[in-house]
Amino acid sequence: MDEEEYKGKYINLKILKSVQDYLKTKGNTSAAVYPIKVPDDLLYQVLKFEGAGNADKLIHDIFELGLSLWGEQLYDDVFGSEKNLEEFIDLVKKRNRESKK
Repeated sequence: MDEEEYKGKYINLKILKSVQDYLKTKGNTSAAVYPIKVPDDLLYQVLKFEGAGNADKLIHDIFELGLSLWGEQLYDDVFGSEKNLEEFIDLVKKRNRESKK
């Protein structure tokens, strides 16, 4: 594995770890990015019948579902299998040990 491929996989591993941590904490983070796009009628109807709190929860649930699916696709694209992921993590650990010497 050349250095460029290693760096790309390492960045994607950090992204996947961040997604995993976010989903475990149920989205309780200090960062927020706006705006997000949702169908106008969806937002209007949810606000009208269920209120702002439920509209916010619905949007967050949709985001979490999309983030989960995106993370799974990224995992498949970058690592493809648990064995490949474990081998890469071992490589990262080995490089970290060697850099501390």
